[in-house]
Amino acid sequence: MKKQRPVNLDLTTIQFPAAAISSILHRISGVIMLVAVGILVWALAVSLQSADGFAMVHGLFSSWIAKFVAWGILTALGYHLLAGIRHMFMDQGYFEEIKSGRISAQIVFVLAIVASALAGVWLW
Repeated sequence: MKKQRPVNLDLTTIQFPAAAISSILHRISGVIMLVAVGILVWALAVSLQSADGFAMVHGLFSSWIAKFVAWGILTALGYHLLAGIRHMFMDQGYFEEIKSGRISAQIVFVLAIVASALAGVWLW
């Protein structure tokens, strides 16, 4: 039995729907937060060991690069939270149609950008 389906090997021409991008970014933000937990637990442990450790962590987190990393962590956390709420609504049967799924994903994108900007203002 021969299947005559078209095969598209040029992956640059494939465009994912907004709902798929939202789901993929939700997974990526979860991985980022997993790595971030290790960094933050290390910083907490060092800062609680002694006054010198606290001063070292404070100095480290006062740098521009550390603030950028913290902004990335907060952005991932905000997006993961918003997309997680969207997924919980989908588990209840909402936003499962193509149109409503696309709109809910776009709303999550916009809210995540706003939350990311607010986190940047708060840090800097």
